[in-house]
Amino acid sequence: MDGVALPHVFQVAAGLDSMVLGEPEITAHLREAWKQGQNAGTTGRFLDTVIQKALAVSARVRTETSIGDSILTVPYAFVELSMSVLGDLSGREVLLIGAGKRSELAAQCLRNAGATCIKLMSRTPERTEELARKLDAKAVSCDDRLFHLKSADIVVCSTSGPHAVISLKDASTIARSRQHKLMVMIDIAVPRDIDPRVGAVEGIHLFDLDDLEQVIKKHVNERRTAADEANKIVAIEVQGFRRRLLAERVTPAIVAMRLRLDELCQQELDFLRKKFGPFTLDQDQVLNTLASHITQRLASSLARELRELPDRTGQDMMTVSVHRLFLLEQSDLVEAGKKIDSKASHSKE
Repeated sequence: MDGVALPHVFQVAAGLDSMVLGEPEITAHLREAWKQGQNAGTTGRFLDTVIQKALAVSARVRTETSIGDSILTVPYAFVELSMSVLGDLSGREVLLIGAGKRSELAAQCLRNAGATCIKLMSRTPERTEELARKLDAKAVSCDDRLFHLKSADIVVCSTSGPHAVISLKDASTIARSRQHKLMVMIDIAVPRDIDPRVGAVEGIHLFDLDDLEQVIKKHVNERRTAADEANKIVAIEVQGFRRRLLAERVTPAIVAMRLRLDELCQQELDFLRKKFGPFTLDQDQVLNTLASHITQRLASSLARELRELPDRTGQDMMTVSVHRLFLLEQSDLVEAGKKIDSKASHSKE
């Protein structure tokens, strides 16, 4: 991997490349994508190693820094804004207008914060019913829109329609029927679902995407130091892992070289046995031990030099030299790769 790709993978896994610093969902997304790749047979030993390391780096970042504290995503911002007006959300009624992904996430976050009655409304009854079952919410009809708006404490609008779904007149009617009891309306639609003038109606606190962005920015600023600490960890891990990758990429050449040395020593032993033998059992064991020691010394010395070269260019040049010195062919490297994979497979078992 080049000098950009590896740090990027680690930063993504740690939530440092997300819109919201430290967002925890990204790790789950990475695991799921990796699992799908493995099931499709498109990952391989190298990519598996990189993803495993990225997940380990993510865990270290979240353990050693506060990047994951008070994690705030757009749905969590719904909760914070609602609590700023209503306080405790226990027992609050929520009406979600629109059956998209953000409505789903908002429902989950608001329920976790204590809201007990979740209602879902959209222009597509089939999608509304499906999502309501998934969220353990109640699907309600657009025909009864005002009735459900009057009873809701929190309203989240995220439709894709071109026109507003809550007008100033609607809001005034709702506020009077509630005797101006506090309620929160959150409009995250583009174009807007709620007339901006609704925010001036007594009892109604209207928030839009700009308000959500301000809440998120506040938390991002609070975690800026943690992000700097996290990036330092990523830089250290990248440096160490890159050395490991450089070492691993020459492993097939090292294994093939060791096999060739074993082969050459065996040929020489066979020659000695024919030329000067037969040998006693003790003599034969001494010869085998000597040949093994020589092979080990040569292979270890060359392997150490290959693995410890600081850059890829020098490593490539020395690898070519080893190939020429020991007459290694592509078939030898393939056979060495099979032995490595077989050893890795047995170690997992």
